Amino acid sequence: MLIDSHCHLDRLKAAPDRASLALLLDAAKQRGVDYFLCVNVRQQGFEQMCQQVEGFDNVFLSCGVHPLDVKDGLDIHTMRPNALLPRVVAIGETGLDYFYADETKLLQQQCFEQQVALAVDVNKPLIVHTRDARQDTLAILRQGHADKVGGVLHCFTEDWEMAKAAIDLGFYISVSGIVTFKNGGDLRTVIRKVPKDRLLVETDSPYLAPVPHRGQENQPAFVRDVAEFVAELRGEAYEELAANTSANFFKLFPQAAELIGKN
Repeated sequence: MLIDSHCHLDRLKAAPDRASLALLLDAAKQRGVDYFLCVNVRQQGFEQMCQQVEGFDNVFLSCGVHPLDVKDGLDIHTMRPNALLPRVVAIGETGLDYFYADETKLLQQQCFEQQVALAVDVNKPLIVHTRDARQDTLAILRQGHADKVGGVLHCFTEDWEMAKAAIDLGFYISVSGIVTFKNGGDLRTVIRKVPKDRLLVETDSPYLAPVPHRGQENQPAFVRDVAEFVAELRGEAYEELAANTSANFFKLFPQAAELIGKN
């Protein structure tokens, strides 16, 4: 079994309707991918995302506002009922991105702080995006007592010091197709060091398709390519890595385990 721990199913051009989404999820199933976490990035898009994946019992949800979408607004009071929905297993995607949007730094920080507080309040883990904001990301997580709920630094591209600090806070490290890119050497060095009980794999589809699918729209089935690459990179059997990352997923997101009766 394999799990795509971070994807945006509602943004796939190849799945504009439920029938086409069903085909894509079935294609993933044929490659051993059984479960998917569909991640919200805009508060205004949450309802539409829910409608698109309704009825797919192997799809879990999150709710949050991405740091590059903070200009669209965050109303933490109206987000809270969404955060309490049974199928919502995490808060996010939230975090900080100073690489693409340095001009909204203060607003990003405010939105991130609010979502960390919400996660602690509803006792659900965080899905964190961070780029060129290492110190501020860690500071907000520490000050907000994010260690009480844990979470994941998704699509990880930072250094080992950042990974180690996050792991010490109870966070997991998720690796995407970026690790397969030609310029992924530094990231590979980090991923080799991540403890096997703190590692997840993801597609971040429809973005960042791994080798050998570069240039295509990414899709959940391609998480198999990420997992196979990471297993070889770490000197582990694919079956071992798949089992470990799946177990890690359900440990991090216990509500997902409850939904499918794994507890």
